[in-house]
Amino acid sequence: MKPDFFNQIYKSESRQILSTLIRLLGDFDLAEEAMHEAFAIAMKKWELDGVPENPRAWLISTARFKAIDQIRRQARFDYSLDTITDEQAAEETLLDEQQIEDDQLRLIFTCCHPALAEEARLALTLREICGITTEEVARAFLQKPTTIAQRIVRAKNKIREAGIPYEVPDADQLAERLQSVLQVIYLIFNEGYSASNGELLVKHDLASEAIRLGRLLTQLLPEAEVNGLLALMLLQDSRRHARVDSNGELITLEDQDRRLWDQQQIQQGCELVIQTLQTQHFGPFTLQAAIAAVHAEALSFDQTDWQQIVGLYDALMQFTDSPVVRLNQAVAIAMLQGPEAGLVIIEQLRVQGELNNYHLIYAAKADLCRRLQQFSTAKLAYQQALDLTQQGPEQRFLQRRLAELPI
Repeated sequence: MKPDFFNQIYKSESRQILSTLIRLLGDFDLAEEAMHEAFAIAMKKWELDGVPENPRAWLISTARFKAIDQIRRQARFDYSLDTITDEQAAEETLLDEQQIEDDQLRLIFTCCHPALAEEARLALTLREICGITTEEVARAFLQKPTTIAQRIVRAKNKIREAGIPYEVPDADQLAERLQSVLQVIYLIFNEGYSASNGELLVKHDLASEAIRLGRLLTQLLPEAEVNGLLALMLLQDSRRHARVDSNGELITLEDQDRRLWDQQQIQQGCELVIQTLQTQHFGPFTLQAAIAAVHAEALSFDQTDWQQIVGLYDALMQFTDSPVVRLNQAVAIAMLQGPEAGLVIIEQLRVQGELNNYHLIYAAKADLCRRLQQFSTAKLAYQQALDLTQQGPEQRFLQRRLAELPI
């Protein structure tokens, strides 16, 4: 039997198998170890006996009984996998497809439980749900593998010690818990879409994993805001090929070649936005997706419907009146009414002090001052932004802007 066949089975089935094993065994590490042993057994057994009718159920049952075997050996019982073949065959009939699908949803809610620290939720979700190795997670966030490993271990211990349930919350708790899940997925996407630091602006593997999780969640839990988040990620990610040049340098939205935008993703995202807005149960992710859709539908930067974008930001602030949202709206107002109008809002935000360590407030101010030919003020603001950003492409972009200003 070809290794490619097993690689395909592992890639398509392992995350679902692991989710079910965690439910059956109640232990993350034991479940993962047992799953790998089951795949190793399958490579030999299927070569001789052929592939079973339901490979997923076979692997789950084999892994579960292998884990039971290990537990009993540790308890000094001589218990062999060979002695429970009949039990295994009986259990395979109990593993229906819907139950396995539900296990994935349970695992998502467990890994994203609000009782866990945000960085632990991120690491655990990437490791256990996405299947990204500890070393890969560490590279993505510029952390040491030992640091990420410790976060994952602490998160698993917290789940066990705090008795965090392996379940989808009841209806009265779903809204609050779902928001935590969506936030974790969006944080993963954001780190892939626009890395917080390092030499890469875009980390396609993280963005793609977040979109895959979003698609999975829409299938398992088709709530309005789940669709809204998927739409937002699809629309933002549709610009990935136009956001950097061949050298990996940043290209602003204004200067991007829109012919490089992924029209299929734009269509999917826009359709999801329309469907979700019609439900009247949408939230902030859907409104952010609607803003992204307006940008995506504009044939050029100059043809952007800034009036509609400003209105959508007004609606968004009914859900989340955050300084970052107000900053983004200030930029849209500047495009609609002129740079002076945007600068007034930015100055108000600066006085309030909540964004004083946020490089984009200074970058926005610098750009608007540059458009007004207030070059000395623009130079100071660009330098402030440059001092705060930790991302290589952004640093070089700001340095280029500084160099382009008249002396």
